[in-house]
Amino acid sequence: MKKINVAIDGPAGAGKSSIAKLTASELGYIYVDTGALYRTIALYMLENHIENENDIVAALGQCKVSLRYADGQQRVFLADRDVSEDIRKPEVSMAASKVSAIPQVRSHLLSLQKEMAEENNVIMDGRDIGTVVLPNADVKIFLTASPQERANRRYKELSLKENCPTYEQILNDIIERDKNDMNRSVAPLKQADDAVLVDTTSLDLQQSAAKIREIIASKIGGTR
Repeated sequence: MKKINVAIDGPAGAGKSSIAKLTASELGYIYVDTGALYRTIALYMLENHIENENDIVAALGQCKVSLRYADGQQRVFLADRDVSEDIRKPEVSMAASKVSAIPQVRSHLLSLQKEMAEENNVIMDGRDIGTVVLPNADVKIFLTASPQERANRRYKELSLKENCPTYEQILNDIIERDKNDMNRSVAPLKQADDAVLVDTTSLDLQQSAAKIREIIASKIGGTR
C-alpha cells in the first residue's frame, strides 16, 4: 500500500514542529523534522569552526546525522551524540539558515528524507517539502503566523532556559531568517501552488493540530 505523505512548510517559529509532532502522534504517522537535520549540520560546523562554504561542503562526509525514535519521540543524533537540545539554540538557528542555502548540503540530506517518506506514513515539515522534497505529497500545508506572534512563542520557549535573548532580538532574528529563507537561490521558502494556507496567529496548539487533521482527512478521505 502506498504510504501517505503530508508536507508542512512555513517560516521559522510558525509552530510547524510542535503541530506536526502532535498530529503525527495522533494519527500514528512518523514525524520527520527536516529542520533538525539542517540544524545538526550547522551545529557541527559551528563546533568545528567551519565557516567557508567550500569547507562546509568538504566536511559533509564527516558529519553523520540521523533521526532515531525512542518511545515515539524523535531524537536527533550527530554521530552517536544526542543533540536534540543543542540544536535549538538561537545561534544554531541562524547558522542553519546559512548552511541550508548551500546546494550540496540539501542534496546530502535529500535522499534520507525521501527514503523516510517512501517507507512510512509521514508528516514532514520544513521550508521546501511540498515544493522540492515531496512534490507529490498527498497533502500539502503552508503554515504561518505573524512575525510578532512567532517571536512571542519563541521567547516563551527560550525564557525557560539560561541566557535567553530579548523579545526584540528574537523578532529581529525571525525577520532576518525569513528574508534569508525566501530569497536564497536554492529551494527558497514559498507556498506550493496546491498547498492549503493555515494561519495559526490566533490558534493554540490543539486548535492548530485539529485544523491540520481536518485538512488531512478531507484530502485523503479519512485517515488510514
